[in-house]
Amino acid sequence: MKFISWNVNGLRACHKKGFKKFFDSVDADIFAIQETKMQEEQKEFDYNNYYEYWFDAFKKGYSGTLIYTKHKPLSVQLGLDGKYMDEGRAITLEFDTFYFVNTYVPNSKRGLERLDYRMEYDDTLRKYLNKLAKNKAVILCGDLNVAHQEIDIKNPKSNERNAGFTIEERNKFSLLLESGFIDSFRYLYPNTIKYSWWSYMQNAREKNIGWRIDYFVISKDIKDKIINAKIHDNVFGSDHCPVELNVQI
Repeated sequence: MKFISWNVNGLRACHKKGFKKFFDSVDADIFAIQETKMQEEQKEFDYNNYYEYWFDAFKKGYSGTLIYTKHKPLSVQLGLDGKYMDEGRAITLEFDTFYFVNTYVPNSKRGLERLDYRMEYDDTLRKYLNKLAKNKAVILCGDLNVAHQEIDIKNPKSNERNAGFTIEERNKFSLLLESGFIDSFRYLYPNTIKYSWWSYMQNAREKNIGWRIDYFVISKDIKDKIINAKIHDNVFGSDHCPVELNVQI
């Protein structure tokens, strides 16, 4: 199966920048989206070959997740065990052999004003994923808002206390992996430098001054079923690019 994840930084805006062309060409089994920045009733587009599951934030124009899937799930859950229902940050689809979780992890914000909230979210997400993994395989994707290792960020030293590269956030990601999960791209390509997000400031994308903060993280029981993992850094339309996982499941 082919999975795609993309933080579109506003789905309506991304549609004006070529979203549909990429969506159609990639022909994913499941296509997960973060930061829709819209309500479902505002959409003026349809992808008729897909079931769609929206989780909109209460606040209009903010956050939001969405999953398009060719395969109808057994069940759908919004939030994390009934928590975090206000910002539309997590959707879980259950299938016969796996759970698929799409999440948009909170940003710790400038000055780390939301770091405590972020730490709580990370802990809740890890416990939730481990609970799911007791039943069947888990595939997590999304904008996890952390560059895990120095290889995942262009300028590690100057970003040590910036949101997304604090030691607190990086340690939480390490805890997730230690609890039984695999960063699929880094597992396959331990030394490859690729980024998935670039600031709109100072021509960062042209200069490839980026961060790898968009992931497919999978439970260890299916690591040998990975076919490939890709970062589509040649696809534009957002300050993030799409990431891909191919897995035999």
